Amino acid sequence: MKVSLVVPCFNEADNLARLFEEIDAVITSASLDAEIILVDDGSRDRSRDLIVAQATKDPRYKAVIFRRNYGQTAAMAAGIDHATGDVIIPLDADLQNDPAYVPRLVEQIEAGFDVVSGWRKDRKDKLWSRRLPSVIANWIISRVGGVRIHDYGCTLKAYRRTVLEHVRLYGEMHRFIPILAAWAGGKVTELVVHHRPRVAGQSKYGIERTFKVVLDLLTVKLLGSYATKPIYFFGFIGFGLVALGLLCGAAVVCLKLGGIVWQHTFSLGLLGAFLSLVGMQSVMMGLLAELQVRTYHESQSKPIYLVKETVGLETLSAPVSLPPHRRVS
Repeated sequence: MKVSLVVPCFNEADNLARLFEEIDAVITSASLDAEIILVDDGSRDRSRDLIVAQATKDPRYKAVIFRRNYGQTAAMAAGIDHATGDVIIPLDADLQNDPAYVPRLVEQIEAGFDVVSGWRKDRKDKLWSRRLPSVIANWIISRVGGVRIHDYGCTLKAYRRTVLEHVRLYGEMHRFIPILAAWAGGKVTELVVHHRPRVAGQSKYGIERTFKVVLDLLTVKLLGSYATKPIYFFGFIGFGLVALGLLCGAAVVCLKLGGIVWQHTFSLGLLGAFLSLVGMQSVMMGLLAELQVRTYHESQSKPIYLVKETVGLETLSAPVSLPPHRRVS
């Protein structure tokens, strides 16, 4: 298998020389057929010059230079887009990920897995600003996404190229690739990897990243579970709110009929009316989302399924165009 190492980089000039040495040593000792895609994410130090120099002198290294800083997910997406390997392995440029684990990740891919997620079991980061928020975020992601792995935030992962062909990354969504792969039928496992303390440069992330991850997780869940039927998502919420509104209204009627004097009766009635209106609005939003989804799929002939392989049939590169009365959506 050809291996593509994707290395997003932002202001890591002090770490790059050692990183190149470690990658070269691993590739040589493991006899890997590998390429290294270095992506400079708008660095303001000497990172860009070092990356270009390395790619110029060593044909195994490729350089992708951004015009400005777009973020880790965009840098990773650019590296994946330019990679040609059968196995794609992202790797942080800060030296906290140990390149020595690359061959072990490849072995797990060769064993039949589609995604191998690194697990920084003994993480060398600050407790309150990095490790504790990460534990909370990983617990939430595992429960919502349904894929129980310990460390979604670890960049050091191995992906079979086929599971990335239909993945589009936005925001901080690179960490959710194991979920997207599992939803597409991929086999996911994890491997304990060595995590090293940062020795040079500064961390680019703080506790605010946790909130971004939670919002992106909501997006992933919505797109993954309700992408073709958004009315279910908005409809369930809407019906629940309407039910609460009717319950409040029924309580007001019972209080009036029973002659019970309660100073908050009027407020309860207003709350019931408000909940009912918001619930109906949610249902209407679901109907509008349904129209948009149907337009999206039908106008562009977007498939609603992915075929891994066929037997005795030719795999279609595009979905069959059905007449309007037979089209599935």
